[in-house]
Amino acid sequence: MGMSDDHTQMSRRDFLATASTTLVGTSLLAAGLATPAAAAPAPIAPPGLGEFKTGVIRANGLEFHYFEVGQGPLALCLHGWPDSPYTYRHLLPELAKAGYRAVAPFMRGYHPTAIPSKLTDTHDLATDVAALHDALGGDSNAVLIAHDWGAVAAYGGAALGPNHWRRCVIMNVPPLAIDASLMFNYPQIKREFYWWFFQQQISTQIVGLNDFSFLDGIWADWSPGYDAHEELPHAKDCLRPPGHLDAALGYYRTFFDPKKFATPESAAFQASTWGKPISQPCLYMHGTQDGLFPLDQQTQQRIPAFIGPRAQIRMVEGVGHFMLVEKPQVVNAHILGFLAG
Repeated sequence: MGMSDDHTQMSRRDFLATASTTLVGTSLLAAGLATPAAAAPAPIAPPGLGEFKTGVIRANGLEFHYFEVGQGPLALCLHGWPDSPYTYRHLLPELAKAGYRAVAPFMRGYHPTAIPSKLTDTHDLATDVAALHDALGGDSNAVLIAHDWGAVAAYGGAALGPNHWRRCVIMNVPPLAIDASLMFNYPQIKREFYWWFFQQQISTQIVGLNDFSFLDGIWADWSPGYDAHEELPHAKDCLRPPGHLDAALGYYRTFFDPKKFATPESAAFQASTWGKPISQPCLYMHGTQDGLFPLDQQTQQRIPAFIGPRAQIRMVEGVGHFMLVEKPQVVNAHILGFLAG
């Protein structure tokens, strides 16, 4: 008895879908990661020799772990992807010498900070900043320093708490309006491939392959020529324990959700969370060799106006995306000089 054409078509589709799934699964199995073994949580150690303290505090409904050094007004330092507070190891002691209590938390979802009950969106990041300010005893003399996804959190958190932060320093992620103007040109789409790749659940397994070698590639692309052997193990340890990589990728899965991204509702939500002007004095810093967001002269000139009326920009020569570790003495001097103003 013969099948109908429709039935035959459906069977072919089913066959192709099953075959594709089998091939992908076989590839992962061959790589030893089809069913990843649960990784033991890596212990955290302070990035200095007895100079740094570790702490845990509850803020915005989550337990945040952090490093700190020094006494005085709060200097809150926020890391991004794929990174950790160890990137601030050069800056934190200098902030302490300048009279600050310098605190670098592990961002939400990054081990050993807790995994949130839902995927993180930009509103969560902004409210984390406000909550950490209060939980850590910050006052109007506190300063906010941020990089990458930490920068997104800082744009929102600074706008939420105009009296919380005396000055802000934001690095390597332009404000929302500039981001939106850059992201759809062809070269930028190629650089931002991972935004769209992370929408697929299989990306969790791919990123974890070969001891997270995907992250080695990201660092090499974004900070060309920099040897990140000191930073990468710590960034990877933040993602190893079960659930933490998905939590970190969740930042992208909410922002670039294909069902919502670029809709009027999504655009309004992002504008309300991290697209408002910052009223505090703000220094925006960007590397001239940034492999993620290369900025031409015209774009550089436009950035301060989109941050706020008291913003300024400084391009740092010869550094890429991870400037805090590429030329720490130069970058620290710019930051401390601005904070002293």
